[in-house]
Amino acid sequence: MERYLGIDVHLQSCTIAVVSNTGKRLKSMVVETNGQALVEAVRLIPGRRHICIEEGTQSAWLVEILGPHSEEIVVSVPMRERGQPKSDKRDAWKLAEELRTGAIRIRVYKPPVHLGGLRCAMRGDLATSEDIVRAKNRLKAVFRSRGIPTDASVYNPKRRSRWIAQLPRPQQQLAELLGQELDLLEPLQLQAKKWLVTEAKAHRICRILATAPGMGRTRTAQLVAVVGTPHRFRTRRQFWSYCGLAVVTRSTADWSRREDSWVRAQVNQTRGLTRRRNALLKTVFKGAATTVIRQLPQDPLHQHYERMTRSGIKPTLAKLTLARRIAATVLSMWKNEEVYDRKRHAVLTDGDDK
Repeated sequence: MERYLGIDVHLQSCTIAVVSNTGKRLKSMVVETNGQALVEAVRLIPGRRHICIEEGTQSAWLVEILGPHSEEIVVSVPMRERGQPKSDKRDAWKLAEELRTGAIRIRVYKPPVHLGGLRCAMRGDLATSEDIVRAKNRLKAVFRSRGIPTDASVYNPKRRSRWIAQLPRPQQQLAELLGQELDLLEPLQLQAKKWLVTEAKAHRICRILATAPGMGRTRTAQLVAVVGTPHRFRTRRQFWSYCGLAVVTRSTADWSRREDSWVRAQVNQTRGLTRRRNALLKTVFKGAATTVIRQLPQDPLHQHYERMTRSGIKPTLAKLTLARRIAATVLSMWKNEEVYDRKRHAVLTDGDDK
């Protein structure tokens, strides 16, 4: 006896809709957004339970507490529908029906619980890094608004006073305030990075993947925290697509009539990278490629980049190819749990799907 549950989640209440395997609407209920209350409500529904919820702030928590009490729990990305009636109950019924009919287009992967500490450390590191960048931009904008060009020394608290002295009095007070904010954030960023490195050391795979060229401890920790397991991806092309490194082509009017048959027309195809991707992973592998280009001249990947640029390939495309090769190498290392071997991994070609 299959039962399909759609749960529309909000801060104070959750609306649960139950559908049978034949599509019959059995019942709906409103439950407080409380772990114990939600578990009790789900356990009272007889049969094999299949649960669908929308991606959101509380989705990981709901997967953790409701997963043991269901055969399947799916986190979906809601599709925007303009001009349609909307309510909590409608949304819950829709989730249950989409799960029953297999109409969910995008399913969100939730990493296992044992990666919770690493994921929290990663979020702390990202948050403090973004705050540092934002604080620096705000500080520099004060000088730019008065036509004063600055350099990196404006971020140094010991050398900032000579820059502030060039500002009028009101802007001086603002610059001092923003400078104090920056000075307070920098120790927090160091603390967050130490936390991330400490959490990464607890996972053996992080130490293995850190041997890949350009990856390092921080990028490796971010990769493991986001991906969770490499076995989600059968081929490296699937991994490229998830990381935003897959090339997509677009064309129109592909066919033309010639005599009594249709032939493929010679049309211009526009190329670009997929926009349905994990932005952090794209930053990780593009950053790794940049590190190889600038700091690892003896690595075979750097030599491959030099050959591509000498042959006439644009540096941006050569860098993209390098990022794809690093991603493929890391995926292979992760699946086999082996450290980086230059001789083995430098021979990967774009035609391999391993």
